[in-house]
Amino acid sequence: MDSPRILIIPGSARDGSLNRQLAAVAAATARAAGLQVTEMDLRALALPVYDGDLEAASGVPVGALELRRAIAASDGVLIVTPEYNGFPTPLVINAFSWLSRIPPGDGHAGGLAATANKPAALLSASPGPLGALRSMNFLRQYLQMAFAMLVAPQQFALGRANEAFDADGALKDARAAQSVQKVVAALAALATALPSPR
Repeated sequence: MDSPRILIIPGSARDGSLNRQLAAVAAATARAAGLQVTEMDLRALALPVYDGDLEAASGVPVGALELRRAIAASDGVLIVTPEYNGFPTPLVINAFSWLSRIPPGDGHAGGLAATANKPAALLSASPGPLGALRSMNFLRQYLQMAFAMLVAPQQFALGRANEAFDADGALKDARAAQSVQKVVAALAALATALPSPR
């Protein structure tokens, strides 16, 4: 049996993003555990702010179709996001808003069908002491209620993230590294129990 395919999506595209650094740690952790890893850059999808009139005039952007394809091809999705005013980033919400608008066609499932019953897990990082915990709690509800994703109960919020990484990008604290490993392992277990069609 092939190892689970994990799609890792950082919720920030900024240079030096703490959440991109945490996503890189998660990717390395997953690869070390024998998982197949794909990393996605939401900024590279070049998605405009969702607009119903734009959708009516031009259809769903190609970047949204790429997101749908990547999610459909994965056995599990790991989202690593900071918080903006206590919520997940607009980058994440906008991408999933477009995803929800994709209809089925040409032999491909619609956006909501691609996420239904798809295993997911959450990580977050912030310079603050709570590590963007609030964004994860809202994102969990959003993914479960709007997209029918199966979000693992294990999650990890990396507080004081601006002090958490060494010069090589690894986590300085062994307990933090173990927490990331536990989230990755939980996602892999869920993906193995509920494999996507191959």
